[in-house]
Amino acid sequence: MLESVFPNKDLTKEQQEIFDKILSFSTQGLINKQKSVFQLNGDAGTGKSVILTKLFLALEKDAQKDSLDNYFLVNHPELLKVYRENAGQFDSLRKNRFLRPTTFINRLHKLNKTADVVVIDEAHLLLSESDHYNNFTQKNQLEEIIKLSKVVILVFDEHQVLKMKSYWSQSLLDQIINKLNVVYTKSTLKTQMRMQAPQRILNWINDLTNKQELDSIEKINPEYLTLNTKYDFRVYQNAETMYQTLKSKNKELGESRIVSTADYPSTLDGKKHYVTEGKFHLPWDQYNYSNITWAQKPETINEIGSIYTVQGFDLQYVAVIIGPSVTYAGSNKIQVDIDKYEDQEAFKKRHDNDIANLTTSKKQIILNSINVLLKRGIKGCFIYFHDPAIYEYLKK
Repeated sequence: MLESVFPNKDLTKEQQEIFDKILSFSTQGLINKQKSVFQLNGDAGTGKSVILTKLFLALEKDAQKDSLDNYFLVNHPELLKVYRENAGQFDSLRKNRFLRPTTFINRLHKLNKTADVVVIDEAHLLLSESDHYNNFTQKNQLEEIIKLSKVVILVFDEHQVLKMKSYWSQSLLDQIINKLNVVYTKSTLKTQMRMQAPQRILNWINDLTNKQELDSIEKINPEYLTLNTKYDFRVYQNAETMYQTLKSKNKELGESRIVSTADYPSTLDGKKHYVTEGKFHLPWDQYNYSNITWAQKPETINEIGSIYTVQGFDLQYVAVIIGPSVTYAGSNKIQVDIDKYEDQEAFKKRHDNDIANLTTSKKQIILNSINVLLKRGIKGCFIYFHDPAIYEYLKK
């Protein structure tokens, strides 16, 4: 899991070309007086973070001789732990340059300073409005970061937006960036690097989470439905059977975890809250106070992870429970019921009226969370649907 964001990881030809393009863009941006923004797009697992970490290592090596003030930002506490841990293994990297966006914004405002190059991983997690609970008082974090920097390099995936207070679309991004009079360039990574899966499996996941469409599964086993490929892709009728198989994969390979959509009650009250499906009964993940990430802790094979635990990470195998908010609608379609989604915090009303259809956007947030969960597994993905009608349809 750590290797996916390790700075000296080898790049593919596609990644190397984009890396060179961004590095040249950053160098030119520091020479010019006009602010510059480079946006790197790509689906989950296409290797965006690999490029960013290698880029930041190169920038920091130059920073020492040129006295540059660079920062690496990510609005994800678990990912931040990984970046800081990796930084400790390279002399050129300084741990104090890896920050949450709010920390960076408030610190530079207080010091009345600006940065040179700022790299933003998972920019779709930036706050898109003020949030006093998180000590962010300005309008949106992207605009503030651009104002405080000479060059900004950001990674963005519209299909990983998970909260209304961090609601982003490409049109909203373009609107904010273009009004700031910056040099603005985009590139897109297209090749899936995490999942060792054929294109038809990726297409199935994309159709499910973008079009709400199901497709037939080719081979029927007594315990599960599976596609006959090297990538271990299964749809289970029984959640407990799925979990027991996952545990055997974890014993064999390590870093295999079970996760779920936020369709089961969970409250930050220090108590354990459970996901129950028939004989399957496990607690949600607990708040992780240690510097070790959730999926690296051996005991978390006995917990259920969430999008907030595993977004951005690689797992060997992932088992995904898709809960009551998703049901079979007939005619090769699923439907999403936002009232059954327990993470109502994700739907908290925005201050700005810049979303055309709130209901549609909330449904897409649920579908985005499924997209994030289903694309964690390197070697395999197991799925259990709460609604048995979906399994029965797939069996046909």
